[in-house]
Amino acid sequence: MQTYPIPLVPGPVSVPQAVREAYLTDYGSPDLEADFFELYAACAGQLQQILATQNDVTIHSGEGMLALWAALKSVLRPGDRVLAVANGLFGYGIGEMAAQLGAVVETVGFGYDDIPDPAQVRAAARRFQPKLITAVHCETPSGTLTPLAELGEICREVDALFYVDFVASGGGVPVLVDEWHIDLGLLGSQKVLSLLPTLSMVTVSPRAWEAVAAVGYVGYDALAPWQDGPARRYLPYTHNWQGMAALHTGCQLLLDEGLNAVYARHAAVAATCRRRLGEMGLSLFPNREAIASPTVTAARVPEGWTWPDFDAALRARGMAVGGNYGPLAGKVFRIGHMGNQAQGELIERGMEVLAEVLEER
Repeated sequence: MQTYPIPLVPGPVSVPQAVREAYLTDYGSPDLEADFFELYAACAGQLQQILATQNDVTIHSGEGMLALWAALKSVLRPGDRVLAVANGLFGYGIGEMAAQLGAVVETVGFGYDDIPDPAQVRAAARRFQPKLITAVHCETPSGTLTPLAELGEICREVDALFYVDFVASGGGVPVLVDEWHIDLGLLGSQKVLSLLPTLSMVTVSPRAWEAVAAVGYVGYDALAPWQDGPARRYLPYTHNWQGMAALHTGCQLLLDEGLNAVYARHAAVAATCRRRLGEMGLSLFPNREAIASPTVTAARVPEGWTWPDFDAALRARGMAVGGNYGPLAGKVFRIGHMGNQAQGELIERGMEVLAEVLEER
């Protein structure tokens, strides 16, 4: 099995030693032990701090996509109207997911190298009157970061729930769940939190809980059991105690560093990455610093290379970056400098490898 000493994929990211050690402890049954429920509550409290919210935080066993499906299934019935705000693979994909559940979906679409225009979203929301408006904070495939404050205001204007995927941004940039009126906020463990891809989290507002109760969805990914299940010490399945211990450690690492320091570290590493890429003559995607995410940088595959050849040349030197999907497949690659990978020394090593590969072509 191949491993890479310069890990710069945009998730799952490298896992710090303290988090690795947290996975190695043997525990009892989370269904029966008071210690587990105390740990669950502590993790939820940490996530409330990181995400600036007083809303409930539910923590599930399953990779980040579990959160996306859980929130949709728990608040939508067939025929409900969903306005999908989309400027990348996941934004368009969430609209497709809602349609698969029988929702009537309208998409306000923008280019993969752009961010949503609130004026267009507002006009569509007023006309369409959706029950749910969806958006993606960080579109990892294209490296963009969407401002959310005005979108949240639009949701309140039309009395729609606001559903936001901040899987690839939460913890690495400010995410203000309450201030931005986010009713359903979605997070995964394998990005900035720097865990294995085994947990997903959802912030749930009182308005969202009302919708959950009205829909009454039941299933492994249902949100309903988590509203009072942890407090009653009655869970719908056997939880991942080792993962929860790692989550507590990962969250505490961020809180001990200080969130403002964490954000500054991500911004500094992103700036270094983009500066070095520019010096090498590589074209950023999008080529607009103002809309680029501090957690991931996307760049065009250099001229004269195919993506498979470029990827192989980097991996031969011990460096792994991310390829891409959909219309960006084979054209744009991604450097993940999030969480444990947002380290100046690591990104400098990666840039040196990139320079060597380009010079030897």
